[in-house]
Amino acid sequence: MKLTTRSRYGTRMLLDIAMHTHGDDQPVSIKEIADRQGISMKYLEKLIRVLKGAGYISSRLGSKGGYMLARPPESILLGDVVFALEETVPTFECVDPEPCCPRMDYCLTRTIWNEAAKAMYEKLNSFTLADLINDAELCPKQGQAC
Repeated sequence: MKLTTRSRYGTRMLLDIAMHTHGDDQPVSIKEIADRQGISMKYLEKLIRVLKGAGYISSRLGSKGGYMLARPPESILLGDVVFALEETVPTFECVDPEPCCPRMDYCLTRTIWNEAAKAMYEKLNSFTLADLINDAELCPKQGQAC
């Protein structure tokens, strides 16, 4: 399974917010995130809508407004973030009641692809956003989400 830019950029954005927000007093602007991460503001706006809907980000309006985490980094599992951001998970579609391909009923490889995808999400869910923050000192560009 290939992770899209939605997952990679969305995770970087969450990490950036976590590393640059100082409580509710200083939310992070989308422009600051875009500048630090080298991601367009337009693309980040799409990701913010998804992550707000999933309960990971909250916002504050006004001149001192911006974005902050809606919950502690220790409670944000990376697998859940990826699952929220990906629009389709092809390896899971084979277990849906709707047939995803004509070979579904007798496909000998379907089980292994589904097991591999589940293992990937389980592994991702063994990490939290807090784990990434703790690893930030290993980043060659200190204070940035690599």
